[in-house]
Amino acid sequence: MGRRGGPKKAGRAPIFCSNHGKISAPPHHHSKSADKAHREGNVGPAEIHAGESLIRGRYARIGFAVLAATLLCGAVLAWIAYAFGSAQARRAVEASASEALALQAETLTGVLEKYRLLPPLLARRDDIMALFARPNEGEARKAARDVAFEIAGYSGAKDVAFADATGRIFASARGIFDNSRLNENALLDAARQGRLGRETRSDDNERAYVFAASVRRGGALVGVIAVYVRIDRIEQTWSLSANPIAVADAGGLVFISNRPQWNQRRLFGPAGGDAVLSGDPDGDGVVAETGEPGLGYIPARRDLPLMGWTLHVLADRAPVVAAGRTAGLVVVLAALLAGSLSFFLVKRREAFALRQARAEAEAHRLEHLVQERTADLTQANAALAHEVRERTEAEAQLRKAQNEVIQAAKLAALGQMSATLSHEYNQPLAAIRTYADNATAFLQRGRAEAASEALARISGLVDRMSELSRTLLSFARKPGTEIGDVALAPVLEEALMLIGPRARSAGIEIRRESIPQDLVVRGGKLRLTQVVVNLLNNALDALSGIGSQGRSDTPLVTIGARRAGARVALTVEDNGPGIPDALREQVFEPFFSTKGVGEGVGIGLSIVYNIVREFGGAVRISSTPGGGARFTVLLSAAASAPQTLAKAS
Repeated sequence: MGRRGGPKKAGRAPIFCSNHGKISAPPHHHSKSADKAHREGNVGPAEIHAGESLIRGRYARIGFAVLAATLLCGAVLAWIAYAFGSAQARRAVEASASEALALQAETLTGVLEKYRLLPPLLARRDDIMALFARPNEGEARKAARDVAFEIAGYSGAKDVAFADATGRIFASARGIFDNSRLNENALLDAARQGRLGRETRSDDNERAYVFAASVRRGGALVGVIAVYVRIDRIEQTWSLSANPIAVADAGGLVFISNRPQWNQRRLFGPAGGDAVLSGDPDGDGVVAETGEPGLGYIPARRDLPLMGWTLHVLADRAPVVAAGRTAGLVVVLAALLAGSLSFFLVKRREAFALRQARAEAEAHRLEHLVQERTADLTQANAALAHEVRERTEAEAQLRKAQNEVIQAAKLAALGQMSATLSHEYNQPLAAIRTYADNATAFLQRGRAEAASEALARISGLVDRMSELSRTLLSFARKPGTEIGDVALAPVLEEALMLIGPRARSAGIEIRRESIPQDLVVRGGKLRLTQVVVNLLNNALDALSGIGSQGRSDTPLVTIGARRAGARVALTVEDNGPGIPDALREQVFEPFFSTKGVGEGVGIGLSIVYNIVREFGGAVRISSTPGGGARFTVLLSAAASAPQTLAKAS
């Protein structure tokens, strides 16, 4: 078959090829074909070697040219890719920083706007104007301090101060700024001119933003009311942001920041100085002066001329550098791959040329070489067919796995929906059972009217369950949910009707505070009822000893609502064991529960959170003075009461 074994064919001399490509025949065996080749002018080993050297030299020069072109093109394209990738990433980072800047500017303006109208409104109250009649008397000063403390308490201000016409502070809520005089700044001048005074107060110990309004009697200035806004709450809100946020005054000093070590320092300055950041804020980026390498930022800012501030949001520059390096590395690898492929093609062409040069001298070995190549190709085809089969099987397994994942996702969604339906239907079904038992008892006693009323309530609850089913189905399809004006009092009445039977059977008192009938919020009636029912149900679980250490001795649930600026605060509180601080961030997660096995699925508070968030509101958890839990639902107040208020079924 070949040169590796077996007898040689008679009449054919074997040909040997050395490592240098020299071709020669055995000296003692000259076949007729070899003699014929020599007679036809075949070149000898020296000529073949010289021709091969020329071919190798020419392709070596081509290979060096390919290598040089690869390095040059790779360097140029890598630089272009680095610039393009960095620019793209920078635009994305700047867009993200601009969004964060707009959001934080609205947050800051909203906090300050809450206190802007407070001083002028207080200045018009007769009881407060009376405090400025005799500011130097002891009783008057004590009454003024009590009023200031009360105002600071319900408004959440850092301090509330009353000053006389000369700017001397004679009463304040907390005495934080008693050592200062209003005439040391522009607040008294603004009050004298009848304008709302604004000023930033900042020193080593205290920071606040001050609103001041004049108190006048008969057109004459008799005093000034100053409200000091807390800055630390703004910083607490910003602490959730990974990006550094800072507010600088007109002099460039940091006044508010989610980086406490930046306060009372210059924000921008030369490298090596006392500034927080060095570099050009309008250039490529800035660097934090912390001694740690790599803390570069892309700055974004917005002027707040009304307060005389500039809001800065600093986006991390690391993604920009990483994107540029990644793009450059990808291009370099692509260039190396293209260069390797080109070099491979050059070497392949060189080998082909060498084979062509040796073709005439090796013609008698062609049959053997063809047989070897045929065997190699057959083996390659078999390997390729095997690889095709393996890939086909892998694709089939992948499709099967994908189908299984899709089915698992469907089952998970079905299980969550089933749990939601079961949880939302439990309360109406319990109420229906109670009213059905009552109707039976009334019929046995001959009280047809009371039985009819119980049956009517059952009919109303069935209608509500039907409406609830349609709402949950709509939620499963995730359409746009209609939000309108809803009176809050009927919603609470319906929720108390649903939860009342369970509370009475458990011996738990539900105390409802007086709620105005014209208190109207933005939302949906049915889903607001779900929010109140779930909050009450959660309180009853805590007071009944479910998931806690035991039942409360005098269980009490209090529900109320009040207007809080542009929002309405709905509160549900109990005197149970309360919620630990470590669990307050987890209680709104789906299927999270501190109850025992079989005592709940842990989706009630998750439903509350999702519904309130869809209404544009928020849910807060705090502790009551007795150690219980207080849930506060903040909803947007409607502009005006609707003409027709829906009555609870």
